[in-house]
Amino acid sequence: MNILITGVAGFIGYSYATYLLNKKIKVIGIDNINDYYSVKLKKDRLNNLRKFKFFKFYKFDLKNTKELDKVFVNHKFDAIYHFAAQAGVRYSVQKPRKYIESNINSFFNLIEKVREKKIKKFFFASSSSVYGNSKKFPLNEKDFLHPTNTYSLSKKFNEDLAAIYNKFYKVNSVALRFFTVYGEWGRPDMFCSKVLDAAFKREVLYINNFGNHSRDFTYIKDVNLVLYNLLNCKTINNFEILNICSNKPWNIIKLVKLVEQLSNKITIYKREIQQADVMKTHGDNKKIKKKKLIQHFTPLRIGIKNTLDWYKKYNNF
Repeated sequence: MNILITGVAGFIGYSYATYLLNKKIKVIGIDNINDYYSVKLKKDRLNNLRKFKFFKFYKFDLKNTKELDKVFVNHKFDAIYHFAAQAGVRYSVQKPRKYIESNINSFFNLIEKVREKKIKKFFFASSSSVYGNSKKFPLNEKDFLHPTNTYSLSKKFNEDLAAIYNKFYKVNSVALRFFTVYGEWGRPDMFCSKVLDAAFKREVLYINNFGNHSRDFTYIKDVNLVLYNLLNCKTINNFEILNICSNKPWNIIKLVKLVEQLSNKITIYKREIQQADVMKTHGDNKKIKKKKLIQHFTPLRIGIKNTLDWYKKYNNF
């Protein structure tokens, strides 16, 4: 089995590639190794992947259609997982063009290859941010969407384009609405990583909205299980949307206190809500449970403890 993973040096891409490679499944990875966050972290992830003989890597941007064509000439894929994208909700307010180029144009280039090569299994990263600032919880896949920034709008566009490609070209795909994924090898710009930095590097932790945010934190190993079970799921047809979430939101101050219990005292600075912030995320996960993609989620305390142990080892604490 050959699996293509875009954004393979990113958090979810790397974690899932490692999961597959440990099962001796061949992974072809693509990444442009941009500098939105630590290039060193991305290269360290990539070095780990290169230890597997079933892994092959291509470094280029998906906007480059010539390089993308070469990959599809050299390999035949049983499934594609598309995680490459310009991340960052707040950054999208500052640099909207990056999101049009990376998240929309690149997605179009890839789904065109899926159509051309008649690939039957195409899974791509969407985001819980497509729901916007909802007041109705938990958020269901059929709920109204209200993207509030260029990042979330780009993710909604990808979902809409995938639905059109299914209607006119019979391209099957699954949009994965990830809810605040955390865990080992996580992104340093995400809240959980910032909490750990505050605990071990003695950095001040800035808490937006005076700590009144809550997030549906979802552990990376649970995400890997869902992604893997999708490969053999018999009830996935046409175009599907799936919430990938624990359905157990936590207040961010409560999370900080949990990390303090497991490590050190954290200095926090509470401030007003920031531009593009969403007050709360809380997803309904009945659909992925009904499809038997996962039944039980890792408790936050265990997931945070595992993440903290990795963090200390990686940063030599």
